[in-house]
Amino acid sequence: MALKPVVLALSRSGEATAHRVAKVLGAQVHGRAGRVDHADAFFPNALDHARDLFAAGIPIVGVCAAGILIRAVAPLLADKTSEPPVIAVSDDGAVVVPLLGGHRGANRLAAQISAALGAVAAVTTAGDVALGVALDEPPLGWRLVNRADAKAAMAALLSGGGATVSGDAPWLAELPKGDAVRISCTMERQSDLGAAHLQFAPQRLTLGVGCARNCDPAELAGLVADVLAQAKVAPEAIHSVNTITLKADEPAIIGLAAAFDVPLRLFEAAELEAETPRLAHPSDVVFAEVGAHGVSEAAALAQAGQAGEFLVSKRKTANATCALVVSPNPLTQVKGRARGRLSVVGIGPGQAAWRTPEVSRLVSEAEELVGYGLYIDLLGPLAIGKARSDFPLGGEEDRCRYALEQAGKGKNVALVCSGDAGIYAMAALVFELLDRGPDQMGVSDAARRVDVVCSPGVSALQGAAARAGAPLGHDFCAISLSDLLTPRQDIVKRLKAAAEGDFVIAFYNPVSMRRRTLLAEARDILLQHRPPETPVMLASSLGRPEEYVRYRRLDELQVDEVDMLTVVLVGSSHSRLAQLGEGPRMYTPRGYARKIDGDLAG
Repeated sequence: MALKPVVLALSRSGEATAHRVAKVLGAQVHGRAGRVDHADAFFPNALDHARDLFAAGIPIVGVCAAGILIRAVAPLLADKTSEPPVIAVSDDGAVVVPLLGGHRGANRLAAQISAALGAVAAVTTAGDVALGVALDEPPLGWRLVNRADAKAAMAALLSGGGATVSGDAPWLAELPKGDAVRISCTMERQSDLGAAHLQFAPQRLTLGVGCARNCDPAELAGLVADVLAQAKVAPEAIHSVNTITLKADEPAIIGLAAAFDVPLRLFEAAELEAETPRLAHPSDVVFAEVGAHGVSEAAALAQAGQAGEFLVSKRKTANATCALVVSPNPLTQVKGRARGRLSVVGIGPGQAAWRTPEVSRLVSEAEELVGYGLYIDLLGPLAIGKARSDFPLGGEEDRCRYALEQAGKGKNVALVCSGDAGIYAMAALVFELLDRGPDQMGVSDAARRVDVVCSPGVSALQGAAARAGAPLGHDFCAISLSDLLTPRQDIVKRLKAAAEGDFVIAFYNPVSMRRRTLLAEARDILLQHRPPETPVMLASSLGRPEEYVRYRRLDELQVDEVDMLTVVLVGSSHSRLAQLGEGPRMYTPRGYARKIDGDLAG
């Protein structure tokens, strides 16, 4: 459960309880607009908002009827191993019901809330009720080695069998005693695991690694596997993979952390150099190269702290090194910093229903939001409580550079764009900055090492096409009429080519306060190649309350009814405007009628 829960207050009768719960959890209160007086954020529709939070992976505590939450998230239920906790609390705070994610934190949250409120926690998960513990949810600092066997082992215990526990694991002390299941609580590798033998590994090991640039991932993975085999320890006992910040973007190291499913933590050279007196193999050669007398040993020690000792000191191959440090107790905190991440996200035209779950999740995970202020505002409650850096229109390069440099500090940053971030938006500029050399106003080396994630969004042309019907049913193109970044003569050349090619055309940035002539020029060019009655759709403020859609003939298109928030879709010579019961719908035939005629003729 990585994200902070959100507490939903749907009525004044439950408002006080919601704030009590939020105080216990250190969470925000999101309130139903018009029905709640005080909240950190307000939403208009409870079902839509709960659904949006759930899709983003945010734990939900709803002070409301359980049925409301069930109806909200039911369409999204798919994988219980990844879905966030959902908990219902009665308005009076007397009953707490974990609805979903019992073994992903819901039961733990319910117990925390009920203890604070003096409420009854209506836990229904069999293991928690009968045994007081869920075997597939060990406490922080422990990992179940053979997770796939937990269900069968739990069934055996619930059928009246007992367990024999070896090792120091106080959280298993209340299990019934018996021989049905053997549980080993040790980091030493066990060889006979199965439904009758579970192993919980205490995460006492910190793994330090280093490697040459572009080291073969298989070489590093093989070295680490040999070291673990030599030490006779289970990989699940590894708490983290640790290295120097210079290696933040090294594929072999990133892949290693992902394979072990543990955090990758980074340390500056000065932090590693401070560990020199404890190193088993200090190296002047390494110091000359990176500014520290060791990387793998020093990184493992830095993460473990003063109580850590070498289990395996530095081992190396031609291009890789690793070291293993053991701590006396399971580690529950992480030191160093994470690899920075920049999520370049498109939030669609604006409404939450058109924002993808992946984008909502990336925004929820981000520590800082960067973008044009209006776009961040359109995120509504998802943006509440997050650091945000607003940039004006025209400040695109400063915006992208700032986002990259913040991520270079180890932060998780979301660069927020409207529509799709890769279509006339910031994604291309992000990669351009990363591609520039040091003498070309690029970004710092730290920024170049961040993880850049691009997530698709509903583009303006897709939104407009959906409102129209199916105008993009055949070949189409998009042309920006802004000459701020593209020479005017290039725009005209593309207009003529698209007109001659008979493409359906989506015009982005059709006009501005000072630029009023290119749209009229585009209309006149198109009229040379397609009929005057060609349908044109004008879609303004798509997906927002002020959305306004209308149709015009090409020869009647007027510049004055178009603004920067309008997408202009011009049909091809084959596009049609069908007059249907619900109003006009625009479509472009693909050619199926001709195919049918040909089949019949054949």
